Amino acid sequence: MGRRATAYYLGRLELEFWLRLKWLVQHAWHGPRRRGPAAVSFIAGVQRSGTNMLMDVLEQSLLTDVYHERDPRAFDNYSMRETDIIAALHARCRAPHFIIKSLCELQRLPQLRQRFPGTRIVWIVRHYDDVVNSMLVSFRNHASQIRRLAQDKLAVDWRGEGMSDATQALLRRFAGPELSDASGAALMWYLRNVLFFEQGFDRDEKVLLVSYERLVAMPQAEFARIFAFLGLPYRPWHSRRVVASSVGKRQPPAIEPAVRAECDALLARFHALLPAAPGEAA
Repeated sequence: MGRRATAYYLGRLELEFWLRLKWLVQHAWHGPRRRGPAAVSFIAGVQRSGTNMLMDVLEQSLLTDVYHERDPRAFDNYSMRETDIIAALHARCRAPHFIIKSLCELQRLPQLRQRFPGTRIVWIVRHYDDVVNSMLVSFRNHASQIRRLAQDKLAVDWRGEGMSDATQALLRRFAGPELSDASGAALMWYLRNVLFFEQGFDRDEKVLLVSYERLVAMPQAEFARIFAFLGLPYRPWHSRRVVASSVGKRQPPAIEPAVRAECDALLARFHALLPAAPGEAA
């Protein structure tokens, strides 16, 4: 077994031990109880944008009850279960913070917030090149999905739910027979991420935008910002395993220039909302 594989398995064993210890501590805790129900936070973004890493770090806190998309209590085939089921899990939560992933449900976040007043959202955005490269490793049907969505918003399960007429019109511009899977995946990145602006999250003080690239390059500063936003104490220990090796790991995919231009424009809108990084002009 190579060094990287050994480090990976040791890390998983450490995480498994920590989660068991955390469960015991939370269920044996007899100290002061929280006032009122647990605070609810949704971790949002497009698939392959780093939400797993973010959830893993948040799970390191003793003050969180974290529900990944692989958790059958809260998800079925990566989609969130009925809201009543999530509400029941929330009601049984023993931690002060109830944190659940929301990827297939980006378009449902406004409705979910109505059910859980005071909800906070952390939306992570990653450069589309790395997202597309990651998507193409596992799936080769993005072009066909875009062609179908260009004709019918509900043709491909949750992917087109909440899609605006303007976004569908953009898909129609590119949905010809020559559309490649790389360009199709980039358009999928676009149509899911543009919901951030279409739902007014850029003007919402209870929504925090996070750059994946900044998160892995400056984990202590960025995770301190996230934890503070959620009302959690942060220690560098929480993010000790975060590394930046996944950024620009592969060559940029062969995305059609016009599609790339649309993605660049959307990415620029995101970057304009981020706080100035150390060394940048405000």
